[in-house]
Amino acid sequence: MSDDADPRATPKGDIPGAGPGEPASAPSQTKLTLTKQRWAREGKFLTGRVARPESDRLPPGQHLVRDWPVLDLGMQPRIPLESWRLDVTGAVEHPVSWDWTAFRAQKQTQETTDIHCVTAWSRYDNRWEGLATRDLLDAVMPREDAHFVMLHSYDGYTTNLALEDFAAEDALIVHSWEGKPLTIEHGGPARLVVPHLYFWKSAKWIKKIEFRSFDKRGFWEENGYHNHADPWLEERYSADE
Repeated sequence: MSDDADPRATPKGDIPGAGPGEPASAPSQTKLTLTKQRWAREGKFLTGRVARPESDRLPPGQHLVRDWPVLDLGMQPRIPLESWRLDVTGAVEHPVSWDWTAFRAQKQTQETTDIHCVTAWSRYDNRWEGLATRDLLDAVMPREDAHFVMLHSYDGYTTNLALEDFAAEDALIVHSWEGKPLTIEHGGPARLVVPHLYFWKSAKWIKKIEFRSFDKRGFWEENGYHNHADPWLEERYSADE
């Protein structure tokens, strides 16, 4: 799952996967999914204002928060480090299957970036540490026909990205936030962070990265949300495409 909305009557604040262990199917129709499908139909949070990322740090329709809200689809998978694995498959020259030790042995990068959630909150200056996606690309070497990436989470969540978005200069597979291990509710042990897109694209509890020659929509993209998700263009819903 990612970080963009809570399923219960009392929202807390994140979105990408949900479910204990490894469900074989995508997250079920919870109160969260039904609510967000309604938001997509109604165009909730759309302002119509034009913002330019080079001159406006806060995207249109967003408000700043100091905490980090937690939103999920109802369950948070607990993955012991000794059984955690990250598989990188598909249209690559060198597929990998890393356990936690091998993942942490990769080159580590620190970045400070912002979070922009589709539910209209943003948080500035988050300090991350993890594996830069560009270093991952160097390790696996995508083939010439690789143009898209599908992210799979331990809770059954999926989301899709264009390769150029996955390869953004500040994109990371993170294991630490603010100098501490990433907590379970925020997607630990490891999650993707792609700061220039709405945060539902930053899959929590990451399990597999699949490189593809053609695009295929993930969970929220199939449920009314935009396929690209640029916050400065307010690409919240599929009706905007």
